[in-house]
Amino acid sequence: MKPFIYDMSLEELQEWAVQQGESSFRGAQIFDWLYVKRVNSFDEMTNLSKTLRQKLDEQFSFVTLNEITKFESKDGTVKFLFGLHDDHAIETVIMKHNYGNSVCVTTQVGCKVGCTFCASTLGGLKRNLNPGEIVAQVVQAQKILDTRGERVSSIVIMGTGEPFENYDATMKFLRIMIHEKGLNIGQRHITVSTSGIVPNIYKFADEDTQINLAISIHAPNDALRSKLMPVNRRFPFDDVIEALRYYIAKTGRRVSFEYALIGGVNDQVEHAEELAEVLKDMLCHVNLIPVNHVPERKYVRTSRNDIFQFQRTLADKGINVTIRREQGHDIAAACGQLRAKHMQSGTR
Repeated sequence: MKPFIYDMSLEELQEWAVQQGESSFRGAQIFDWLYVKRVNSFDEMTNLSKTLRQKLDEQFSFVTLNEITKFESKDGTVKFLFGLHDDHAIETVIMKHNYGNSVCVTTQVGCKVGCTFCASTLGGLKRNLNPGEIVAQVVQAQKILDTRGERVSSIVIMGTGEPFENYDATMKFLRIMIHEKGLNIGQRHITVSTSGIVPNIYKFADEDTQINLAISIHAPNDALRSKLMPVNRRFPFDDVIEALRYYIAKTGRRVSFEYALIGGVNDQVEHAEELAEVLKDMLCHVNLIPVNHVPERKYVRTSRNDIFQFQRTLADKGINVTIRREQGHDIAAACGQLRAKHMQSGTR
């Protein structure tokens, strides 16, 4: 099939225009049509010649995100299940905060990381998304927000998949998102979350960006983390922590640790004390996440008292810690849940 137009950076569009015998300015106009005017077809790019629009149509296609279903939460969260060109399905979530609208994007169809409490890994990894398929999720969200006179103010790469297993596409997506002539999302308003793909943590540290890094840790030691996150057998706990120390030293930026609290598994005071010992001298923040119940998984949510006790234990040890505000709990907004239900219907 033809490459997606959203796969193209501004510089690539300028180069393409020159190859067509046009000035590089035409490439900039195309970029503007895509991300500022947010058109749905090449025919709408009316300041381009008909010949150039025909060439665009012959050589590129728009990403098709067919809305399979949509759920709206009473807290303002909207979750979409989008169908792709090959009949696979992905999830995208718009979350409303008091500081603006955040979009949670997916980077892979399925996931191979294998976290034992997560719905995203059910069915395994099907394929990576192209950069344009990630871009299209934010553009689609912005078009929806356009109808309200609002904009996407932040992005979290925390949907289905492991972004650092689709590293090049993720980085290209990020560069398109932050470009000042496009959607112009502030770098510090973007967070990419990884389960700890060590080589690419080092690579990301050397990218010279201001984009936030979050790590799904979920355990204070190697043995327990391996039980909860099989990826830990590939990239052991100590190696992940060492890579994060390099990231902090190289960038001077704080790391966020995401810790899913699972009833009776990793949520006791001794776990909090051990975690505090590991993180005691790191520039970091711990985000506690009461685990969502997934019917196919056996885990249960941590009790309210144990959640607050875990938080107090970390705070008393000098660790910056918060409890994540739950959003979309009434619409299965945790990553993978909606797609898992869709897969049960016999589709992908």
